[in-house]
Amino acid sequence: MLLFVLILVLAFVGQLFLPWWVITLLCFGLAAWRGLSGGRSFLAGFLGIGLGWVLLAGWLSVRNDGLLAHRVAQLLPLGGQGWLLVLVTAVLGGLVGGLAALAGAWLRQAAVAPTHSS
Repeated sequence: MLLFVLILVLAFVGQLFLPWWVITLLCFGLAAWRGLSGGRSFLAGFLGIGLGWVLLAGWLSVRNDGLLAHRVAQLLPLGGQGWLLVLVTAVLGGLVGGLAALAGAWLRQAAVAPTHSS
């Protein structure tokens, strides 16, 4: 839960000043620091970034009455559905965040070598 909240808040703040791909570094680093398992880290990264992106894209779409999302959705095979573009954006961002967090958790697991007592 803490990892999810950290990713959500820090990614939102980081993307205000830095490029979008800062989420990969952020999710990787936070999961390497606080991630316990690969599955939980992936879920925290996916939900943290996905929720942040769907909220921001939805808010921006509502502010301009969905005009830009509708026009971009017409260029893609989305049938001109602006809300579908918002969901696709959230899923893609979530996958980037989730995979970066998974890699960070795996790095943590690889660095902490298991001790075998014989």
